[in-house]
Amino acid sequence: MQLLYANVFVRDLEVAIAFYRDTLGLEFQHGAAEHGYASFSAGPIGLGLAVAGPEQGELVGRHTGLGFMVADLDAEHARLSALGVHFEMPPSRQPWGGYMSLFTDPDGNIYYLDQLGEVH
Repeated sequence: MQLLYANVFVRDLEVAIAFYRDTLGLEFQHGAAEHGYASFSAGPIGLGLAVAGPEQGELVGRHTGLGFMVADLDAEHARLSALGVHFEMPPSRQPWGGYMSLFTDPDGNIYYLDQLGEVH
């Protein structure tokens, strides 16, 4: 068994698609507002965006627990910041040895942004 995808709830699918595709640079696979769902290639695990219905409203704007990996966190932080992405935490070395930051999407969903390997 393997994890195939993870879903995150959003309020406005068109805004979310633009952010994940155009700002983060994820590869859009399929989806449409009339279906309330979009899918992106995000490495070995896919990322799905689902429009929150009344019963999922409390699941929008939360810490997702999902992390994106980049080769150069400082460069990616600078690039995304210049595009207006909000960071909850700037790049910082963690007590466990990692180097990471936290950013939000337009709905306030929080993600990790990690650099694996040696940090100079």
